[in-house]
Amino acid sequence: MKKEPSNEEYNAYVKQVTPKHNCVLNCLRAFLIGGIICTVGEVISQVLQNQWGLNMDDTGSYVSMILVALSVILTGFNLYGPLAKFGGAGALVPITGFANSVASPCIEYQKEGQVFGIGVKVFTIAGPVILYGIFTSFVLGLIYWILKALEIL
Repeated sequence: MKKEPSNEEYNAYVKQVTPKHNCVLNCLRAFLIGGIICTVGEVISQVLQNQWGLNMDDTGSYVSMILVALSVILTGFNLYGPLAKFGGAGALVPITGFANSVASPCIEYQKEGQVFGIGVKVFTIAGPVILYGIFTSFVLGLIYWILKALEIL
């Protein structure tokens, strides 16, 4: 029969197998990757404004859409995962990280089919955000439409 380890032995084992983290290095990596993502967004913004003549409001929308598309493409080629592992929060906090969290389950479960694979898994992480965002915008739009129809606004 196997003997149970003592508290000291167990604590020593846990300390041995627990990965060591360097907070300063993790912060620098997050700063680097987040800065690169922001720089790419700024380059896209400048190109859209200077070369295509878009105004500031339209540029912001297009930059967001392009960054989301790039994130999904990188996720599809399995390149965003290693980037997020290296950069941590620097890659996960921007809108690109949200796009990655939506696309990853879809890509992983696509073999299950369009409905039971992609259709179900698209909502595993981002579903509540998308659901409540769409629902809230619908309700607020309806309230705005009613107030405009009653000439209150």
